[in-house]
Amino acid sequence: MKKNKSYLPVFILGIVAVAAVVIFLSWHETVHEEEEATYQVTKPWRQTITSSDEYVAQIRAIQHIEFRSFEKGYLQNIYVNEGQHVNEGQKMFQLMPKLLEAEFDQANAEYTLAKIEYNNTRSLNKHHVVSANELALAKARLEKAEAVKNLAKTHLDFSTIKAPFDGIMDRFHVRLGSLVEEGELLTTLSDTSKMWVYFNVSESDYLDFMAHRKEGQKIPVTLRLANGKIFDQKGYIDTIEAEFNNETGNVAFRATFPNPAGLLRHGQTGTVLLTKQLENALVIPQKATFEVLDKKYVYVVDAEHVLHSREITVAEEVPHLFAVASGLDEGDTILLEGLGKVHDGQEIEEAPQTREQVQKGLDLPVE
Repeated sequence: MKKNKSYLPVFILGIVAVAAVVIFLSWHETVHEEEEATYQVTKPWRQTITSSDEYVAQIRAIQHIEFRSFEKGYLQNIYVNEGQHVNEGQKMFQLMPKLLEAEFDQANAEYTLAKIEYNNTRSLNKHHVVSANELALAKARLEKAEAVKNLAKTHLDFSTIKAPFDGIMDRFHVRLGSLVEEGELLTTLSDTSKMWVYFNVSESDYLDFMAHRKEGQKIPVTLRLANGKIFDQKGYIDTIEAEFNNETGNVAFRATFPNPAGLLRHGQTGTVLLTKQLENALVIPQKATFEVLDKKYVYVVDAEHVLHSREITVAEEVPHLFAVASGLDEGDTILLEGLGKVHDGQEIEEAPQTREQVQKGLDLPVE
């Protein structure tokens, strides 16, 4: 037993020695691979990029009005149907006009009587039978009777409700035979030949928009509908609200869209896509960047082939690419791939990639 125990320390030392050799060889191999590894690098390039900002939108008809009864009465006729397209001047509703017709007949009769009296007085005045004052009084009574008649005719006309413009009927709030009170809502009418699309823009986006907007330029926008499809008509921004909302920090934009097929209806929702262009932007692949505490960095390769991390500022983001606002120049060389395998200060062997090779690798059109 004692003899066997004497070999135990030697055995343990052997194991330690072998482990140390294995660790050394592994470390040496790692260092060797690090020194020998080749990494793809490239340079930023300039191109015009197009990006789209998305905004939730409310769709409104250019005219959307309520129809309310001007008079009290029973709803005698309904000449249209819910959802129907009506033309300007077309009859829509008829309130029972019996009382109004009677009032008009009475006013018309009084007007006729006043007219006869005036004509007689005028004839007598010509023969100096009555004075000029009596003629003036007769004329005043005639004018008053005419005004009463016109007022009665106006009330009678309001018993027939007509469309003031071409549009689409909404649902009815009353039914045939209902007793309609004065001012009661009957329905609404929408002119959907053109649509106003409202969307809210943040203050920073508003300032960017105004900085790139040219005087007199019509800014086109695209509308994506609730089903994800793009509306087939192009719209243009025509109005910006005068004031910012102090609670949200937003300002309302309005774009007008033609609606020839009548697909858009008052009250719909959608998403406005506001496209903007950055001309001659400095561009790098997104995969050449990494983040630390919400800041973006790239590895820049110096003349000695040594990596140095550098913070950059991104002006715009498009698929696979970043437009760089600051931190890089066209002459810089940046690490394209393998960012997770290297560290700051490491020397690498470079494999330069042209702009065309990078774009092809990102499945982007080569410009």
